[in-house]
Amino acid sequence: MKTRMLTALVTTATATALLAACSGGTKSASGAGGSKTLTLASVDQGSIEDVVKAFEKANPGVKVRYTTSGADQYQQQIRTQLASGTAPDVMSVWPGNGNPGATHVLAKPGYLRDLSDQPWAAKMPAAIKSVAQYEGKTYNAIFGQNGIGAVYNEQALKKAGLTPPDTWTKLLAFCRDAKAKGTPAFALGNQDNWVTQLVLYALVATTVYGPDRNFDQKMQAGRATFAKSEWATALDKYLTMEKTGCFQKNPLGTNYEASQQLAATGKTLGIVQGNWVIALLKGKNPEGTFTLKALPATDTPSQTLIPAAAGAGYGVNAKAKNPELALKFVKFVMSPQGMNLFVKKQGGLPSLPDTGYRADASLTELSAFITANRTVPFMDQLWPNAKVQQTMLSGLQEIFSDQSTPEELLKDMDSDYQAGS
Repeated sequence: MKTRMLTALVTTATATALLAACSGGTKSASGAGGSKTLTLASVDQGSIEDVVKAFEKANPGVKVRYTTSGADQYQQQIRTQLASGTAPDVMSVWPGNGNPGATHVLAKPGYLRDLSDQPWAAKMPAAIKSVAQYEGKTYNAIFGQNGIGAVYNEQALKKAGLTPPDTWTKLLAFCRDAKAKGTPAFALGNQDNWVTQLVLYALVATTVYGPDRNFDQKMQAGRATFAKSEWATALDKYLTMEKTGCFQKNPLGTNYEASQQLAATGKTLGIVQGNWVIALLKGKNPEGTFTLKALPATDTPSQTLIPAAAGAGYGVNAKAKNPELALKFVKFVMSPQGMNLFVKKQGGLPSLPDTGYRADASLTELSAFITANRTVPFMDQLWPNAKVQQTMLSGLQEIFSDQSTPEELLKDMDSDYQAGS
């Protein structure tokens, strides 16, 4: 969110999570086939590499052939590969039901192996287990929790003489001040459509769920809609940020990779993204310090919530050519060693307790919000079908290009939501 990743989130971004990574490629091992060769497709670029190396080291003779790609590209390809029998043994899978690569979407037609018998499955917290399962069975090895917020470049902030805002009014002032100094507040890579949701999700968390934690249940019962709710307020605030100059010029002409470069090098003061982006920013600027903060949507700081939820995990192909090695890899991912490797590299938090992991200082505020129950799930994870999110993503791009309106978008999202699963 990576996420869709967001799920976008992240995650996600995710997406990327979500909710997700950019630029793809194949990192290899030995030739295909053979009982000691595992095939893997991942969106965790920047972190899967270390996990693969550790897995191969722990299993002498085993080789992993893997590819990495961005969330959009990955989600377009994985269903086709599964349907044609060409999918890898292990693949990235998002929680819940919000996008084409999500747990429900892939488990329903029988593409994923049931992982309920794996020892880690019973240990997952209830909130994470609920989005890792389909019809009571676990299909997704979710190793981390992700959050969406404003990730600031501390050196750029210091140079600009500005501090992260904690209210909506201060946020707009922060954007105006940053623009006046020639350094926009946030990079926004809306050329990649999954990125469009992240600012909106960060605002929806507070505007929609702050006053009504039961909003999802009301939507499911038909007692609430996107169009006639605070979703309209959040979308208006998103566009207000754009009009105020919170983002660099031409977000639609900027992709995810380019937005990272802007934030990492101090051409913007930060980026609204999932915590997974921190590792990528550090990769582009090893000397930089990056910190995730909540993106405020009201003038009462105590009301602010953060979207935080299970990030993308890994599923096993029901027709894996090497099922034993696939299960072994997933078990490693869910071990303290594998989980900590992932979350340390991604700047995330482990999904299971007692891993001995110490959160990076960049996530101090996210950890505090999770502990204080000031978080809400990535919105799409609880939607009845993947079409709602796809409509939202394309609609947001159309709004940014003046081809649609907020009213039209929310109306279309309501139509897709009411169509059910």
